[in-house]
Order: sequence, then structure tokens, then C-alpha cells
Amino acid sequence: MTVALMWEARAVDGRGNELLEWARSRVLEREPLRREVLRAPQDRVLVITWWEAGSLTEELPELPEPAQDLIARPVHRWRFESVT
Repeated sequence: MTVALMWEARAVDGRGNELLEWARSRVLEREPLRREVLRAPQDRVLVITWWEAGSLTEELPELPEPAQDLIARPVHRWRFESVT
């Protein structure tokens, strides 16, 4: 099965580019099948990684929380299972 992990954070005002670079530079303990980094208004950054997994709850490498002085609120995380 393919599992997509979504990681979304909002930077402190004016630090969106710094958060974007932080997310781009994170090295995971292994490479996902695919990885996309996106940004949105309000200094938000979204990272989606796709993994081959045995179940939706399998332990997979995830991005950590950035330094607290970089983010405006805790990171949001979601898991999705591919159904195509």
C-alpha cells in the first residue's frame, strides 16, 4: 500500500522563506518514494511524502518540529492511504 504523510507548518510572520528552506534541507533516515514541498499564503509550508508501507499506521520517517521561534503554532500532521 502507498501511504502519504502530510506535514504542514505556519512560520512566524515574515519567516516563511526560512521555514521553507528548513523543510527542504531536512534529511529523513530513508528516502520516500516521492517528496513535494509547497508553500501557501500566511507563510505556510506543506511537505508531502509518499511511502510503500504495510499499513496506514506503520512507523515511517517524519519531519520533526522546527525550532519554536520559527513557527507560529504546532505542526499539523495527517496520514492518507492511496485508493487509486
